Amino acid sequence: MMANPEPDAEHSVPSEQSSEGAGTQRLEQAVKAAETALIEYEIAVETFRIEVENFSRLHHQRLGPLYARLDELDALVAETVAARTGDPEDERVAREKRAAVLPMPGVDELFQGWIDSEGLSPEATAMLNEQPVRPPGRVRPSEEARKAYRELVRKAHPDLAQDDAERERREAFVIRVNRAYGEGDAEALRALAEEWDAGPREPEPGPSRAEELYARLEWLARRKERLSEMAAELSESAIGAMLKMAPDDPDRLLEEIAEQLLSQVEEREAELTRLRAQDEGGAQEPGPQG
Repeated sequence: MMANPEPDAEHSVPSEQSSEGAGTQRLEQAVKAAETALIEYEIAVETFRIEVENFSRLHHQRLGPLYARLDELDALVAETVAARTGDPEDERVAREKRAAVLPMPGVDELFQGWIDSEGLSPEATAMLNEQPVRPPGRVRPSEEARKAYRELVRKAHPDLAQDDAERERREAFVIRVNRAYGEGDAEALRALAEEWDAGPREPEPGPSRAEELYARLEWLARRKERLSEMAAELSESAIGAMLKMAPDDPDRLLEEIAEQLLSQVEEREAELTRLRAQDEGGAQEPGPQG
């Protein structure tokens, strides 16, 4: 009986090189999947950040005068009551109500919204720096703008860069994309998309060492952690909590708050009118006949 020939090592036993190549390929796939997931997550966080920022600015612009009027009426009502009763507690309440109205009285009207109690608004700062200004028209940009924004960020995201120079180019471009999206400017986003498509083609990524891929995965994990912290801060903020109340139509939420404030203003005005009418009526009553 003839002995079996020795097996061909080249075909029966994977070489160390082919095994290493397969491991590197799996790492590359893991890095690519992690990059894609991180970009999608970063897009979600950034869109929410822009909505929170826009909601905060529009909340101040649209509702600030109503809050100021309500504070003024509260102070006037409290002062009228204190003048009538002379009670020390009523006088203390009146002083507190008036103190809430004192900081920067009428500054929004005086400076047409360019300066508030926190200083220069973003629009005013941009004007002083000779930058174009376009305040947001609504909290959530149009669906067309949102779609264009997502597609652009997926293409030009800095995390896809393979070197520092490319990362800087992408970061500068994405800043412009974020600004256009924050302003809800679909036309500007279309122009940016054409500009990116006409730019230099991205080189195909070359093979990477396993150590570099592991380092890349660790960086992606740290970046995801920082984004999670940012998302948590946004969600826990006062404006973020308000946005959660109307995730489908945040602009309508502003209108509802404005309606509530207008109702409160009308109630305070009616109360103040009633108190003043009572005081005037009491002053006009004739004294007892002698």
